[in-house]
Amino acid sequence: MKINGGCHCGRVTYEAEVEMGRVVICHCDDCQTLTGSAFRVSIPARREQIQVTGETRVYIKLGESGARRHQHFCPDCASHLFVHGEGDTADAWAIRWGGVRQRDQFAPTLQLWRRSAAPWVCAFDDVPAREKD
Repeated sequence: MKINGGCHCGRVTYEAEVEMGRVVICHCDDCQTLTGSAFRVSIPARREQIQVTGETRVYIKLGESGARRHQHFCPDCASHLFVHGEGDTADAWAIRWGGVRQRDQFAPTLQLWRRSAAPWVCAFDDVPAREKD
């Protein structure tokens, strides 16, 4: 499926070709800290399937496994956009779900680092909700 998206301020945009049905939630401590949220949602894609307009900044995070992960974000608004590894994993990118305009068509299919999940993360049914604020 062809998708498009970008950062919050519009400085960085992208188009990509991705597989439907591949969406990952990560509950690891790094994703919680980097997002300021309980988890991060990503859509896997090959680097050659992504066309980026605008320059990203990159922060390299050393994961628990020892792997270096390149975290791409907008230099103006700091929206997280992509992540990838090095060496054999340099072409395996993940597009951050929040910037994808078609995100309503992508539901999670896999959870990673579930042991680090906040205990309340799947308990929203009884929490009061507002349609707008």
